[in-house]
Amino acid sequence: MNVQELISQMTLEEKASLLSGKGNFTTKAVERLRIPGMFLSDGPHGLRKQAGAADHLGLNASLPATCYPTAATMANSWDTALGEELGAYLGEECIARRVNVLLGPGLNIKRSPLCGRAFEYFSEDPYLAGKMAAAYIRGIQSKGVSACPKHFAANSQEYLRMSSDSVMDQRTFHEIYLTGFEIAVKEGHPKAIMSSYNKINGTYANENKTLLRDILVDQWGFDGIVVSDWGGSNDHVAGVAAGSHLEMPAAGVWTDQDVVDAVRDGRLSEEVLDQRVAEYLKVVFDTVIPGDAPTEFDMQAHHAFARKAAAESVVLLKNEDSLLPLKQGTSVAVIGDFAQTPRYQGAGSSIVNPTGLDCALDALKESGLVVTGYAQGFDRNGREDRALRDEAASLAGKADAALLYLGLSEGSECEGMDRTHMKLSQNQLELVDALLEVNPRVVVILSCGSAVELPFTDKVPALIHGYLGGQAGAGAMADVLTGKVNPSGKLAETYAIRYEDTPAFRYFPGSERTAEYREGPFVGYRYYDTAGVDVRFPFGFGLSYTTFAYSDLQMSPDKVTFTLTNTGGVAGAEVAQVYIGKADSEIFRPARELKGFTKVFLQPGESKSVTIPLDDKAFRYFNVNTGAFEVEGGAYQIWAGASSTDLRLEGTVAVKGTGVPSPYDAAALSSYYSGKVTNVSDGEFETLLGHPIPESQWDRTQPLGRNDTIAQMCYAKSGAARFVCARITAMRQKAERKGTPDLNILSIYNMPFRGIAKLMGPMVSLEMADCILEIVNGHFWRGLGHLLGAWRRKGKTAKAMASALASAGKED
Repeated sequence: MNVQELISQMTLEEKASLLSGKGNFTTKAVERLRIPGMFLSDGPHGLRKQAGAADHLGLNASLPATCYPTAATMANSWDTALGEELGAYLGEECIARRVNVLLGPGLNIKRSPLCGRAFEYFSEDPYLAGKMAAAYIRGIQSKGVSACPKHFAANSQEYLRMSSDSVMDQRTFHEIYLTGFEIAVKEGHPKAIMSSYNKINGTYANENKTLLRDILVDQWGFDGIVVSDWGGSNDHVAGVAAGSHLEMPAAGVWTDQDVVDAVRDGRLSEEVLDQRVAEYLKVVFDTVIPGDAPTEFDMQAHHAFARKAAAESVVLLKNEDSLLPLKQGTSVAVIGDFAQTPRYQGAGSSIVNPTGLDCALDALKESGLVVTGYAQGFDRNGREDRALRDEAASLAGKADAALLYLGLSEGSECEGMDRTHMKLSQNQLELVDALLEVNPRVVVILSCGSAVELPFTDKVPALIHGYLGGQAGAGAMADVLTGKVNPSGKLAETYAIRYEDTPAFRYFPGSERTAEYREGPFVGYRYYDTAGVDVRFPFGFGLSYTTFAYSDLQMSPDKVTFTLTNTGGVAGAEVAQVYIGKADSEIFRPARELKGFTKVFLQPGESKSVTIPLDDKAFRYFNVNTGAFEVEGGAYQIWAGASSTDLRLEGTVAVKGTGVPSPYDAAALSSYYSGKVTNVSDGEFETLLGHPIPESQWDRTQPLGRNDTIAQMCYAKSGAARFVCARITAMRQKAERKGTPDLNILSIYNMPFRGIAKLMGPMVSLEMADCILEIVNGHFWRGLGHLLGAWRRKGKTAKAMASALASAGKED
C-alpha cells in the first residue's frame, strides 16, 4: 500500500481523526480510501477482548482466552525461548479473536515490591526484563499482529499514577528505567509501544519529545507507533508534535478538532501530522488479519503449554533433607484456601477470562499422591477464624506431609493501588506455626505476584513458589512437587527480610506531586549486594532436585566461557548468570550487575561448554556530562554463578575506555559511593539531580486545575466537592478493608480532572471538564453557565466534524 499516496488524498480532518480512538479499544477507519481500523486488546499474559461493553479496567466480562503465567512468573524461567513460544501462542489467539495489537508485555522496573502491578512486570533488573520482553514481542509478532510493550517509562507506582512526576537523575533514568525498553525495541522490533501516564522530570511521557523521538526513534531505531495509555494523553496536540500517534480511548471529536485547529493556526505543522499518519498507517496495514484466518484456536494445546510454562517458572526456595519431590503414595494433607480456589492472576486491565482452570486439590489427587483430606485453614482476606486453623492442624497430624498453600489475596495485587506492606496475613503465619506443632514435614507453596516477607523460612523444611501461574499453574505445581518436572526457576527479584530493608522504602510511593527516586541506580540486588544488606533470598536464586558445578572460566571483553556440569542424579536445568563489576571505579557503581545469562538443560553427569556473549551494554555507564553512554577503562571483575551472591567463578578482564572523566564529586555523593542510599539528604539528591528538587506537595492555596486529581477535592473551595471526595474516599477505604478493592473507585480517586474528558468519550469535552473545575473551585453558577455553553459548542463541533468527514473526497 502506497501510504504517501493515500495521505495525499486525505483531508486534514481525516488525517486528524486517525490519531485518536473510535471506541475503548478500536481505532477509526477511512472507508472511502479502504483504510481499516484496528482492534487493540489487553493483556500481557492473556487476551482480554470484551464481549459486550468495553472498559479499560477489566470490569466487564471478556471472551474466553488462555490465562498464561504472568510476566513476574515467566521472568523466573529466565528462558527467552520459552517466552518467545508463549508470545507465539498469544499471537495465535489474537488472530482468532481478530485483535491487531496486543497491549503488552509490561516491563517496568520493580523499584519497590509494593507496586500494585508488579505481577505484570518481569524484574528488578533491566537486562533480564528487556531480554524477556524482546522474546515475547518476537513471538507475538511472528503471527502478523503487533505487540505493544508498556509503560514507557519510569512508571513504578499505581498511587496517583496519572499525575505523578517521576523525579530522577539522568543516569538512573537511562541505565535502569530505559535499558529494558532499549533491549525490547532493538531486539524485539515492536510495531507499537505504550507511553506511560506519569511525568518524567516535569514532562508527561506522552508529550516528551526527548523520550519519544530523540531516544526511541533516533537512537534506538523504533519505526512503529506510540499509543497513549488509556486516558494518559494530557495534551493531544503536544503529544502528536512530540512523537505520539494514537490517543486512546476515544476522547470525542473535539480532540480531532484540536489537531485540525493546531495545524491551521500554525501550532502544529502539517508535515509533522503527515509523518505521524504515515507511521500509523504502516502499522495498520502491517497488522491486517486476513478474512480467511482461523477464528478458533486449540484450547487444550494452549492450556498444555500454559502448564509447561508455569512448571518451568516454579522456584524451589528451600528443600531440607530433600523432602521434595514427594514419592508416589505419600499421604498428604492439603491445606489452604488457595489450594481449592487458586490465585493465578492479578486484578485490573490484565484480567483474563480463562478457558479452563486447574485446582491444586484436583491436580494432587491425580498426581499419584494420597490426599487424606482438605482444610481451608484460613480466610484469604485475613479474617481470624480459630476453627479453620484447628481443623487444618487436626488434618495435618494424620498425613506424611502437609502441603500448605499460602499467598496474597486478589485484593492485595491490583491495578490502581499499591500494597501498604510486604506481609502475608497474620492468620496465615499463625497457621504455619500450628501445623508445625503436629507435623514437622510442612511444605509451603506460595502464590503471589511479587515479593513478600517470609519469617517462617527457617522453620519449615520446604518452601516453593509458583508466583501467579495462570490457569494451569496448579497442575504445574503438582508436577514439580511430585518430581515429574525438576524445578529450574530462579528469582527475578530479591526477597528482602523485611520491607524496611528495601532501598526505596522511605521514598515509595511518591507523595502528592512527585515520586523521588532518591535511591538512584541502586534498585534491588544492586542495592543489597553493594550496601551489604542481608536478604531472605537473593536475586537469581533457585534450587533444583539436582546439583551443578561450574569450571574452566575463560573470558574476554566480548564473551565469557565456562563448563557447566550436572553433578546430581536427575536431569535438570541451570540458569547460569554472568555479573560484571569494577572495584576501583571512579564513578559510583553497584558491586555487580547482570550482563548475561542462559538456561542450560543437562542429563545426570553431562557437561557442556557454555558461552555467554557480552554486548554493548556490558561495560557502559551513562555520563551525565556528555549525555551519552561511555566506558570507563581499566580492569573489570567478571563472575559466573547461580545467583547474584552465589558466584562460582571469577576473573578479571581489561577493557579500553572512551577516555571521558568521571562526572561526579565523590565527596558530595557519599551515599551513592557507598551504596547506602536509604536516607539520602535533600542536598545530596539535588547534587545528583543537578538542579533543585521540585516541590513535592500540592499547593492547597491554589484553585484545582486539569492535572489535579479527584483526590485533591479534599481541599476544594466547593463544600459539595469536598463532600463528594469524602464519600469516594470512604468507599475506597471500605472496599480495601474488605479485601475487595473497587477498581472503578480507585480509578476515579487517582484520576486528574482532564481524565473526565479523556475517558468519557464523546460525552464530555475538555472545555466541559474546565467548567466542572470552575464549579469545584467554588464558582457554581458561573461554572454551570459555562458548562451549558461548552456542551452546546461540543455538539456543534461534533456536527461540523461529521460533516467535514462525510464530504471528504466529494466534488464541490
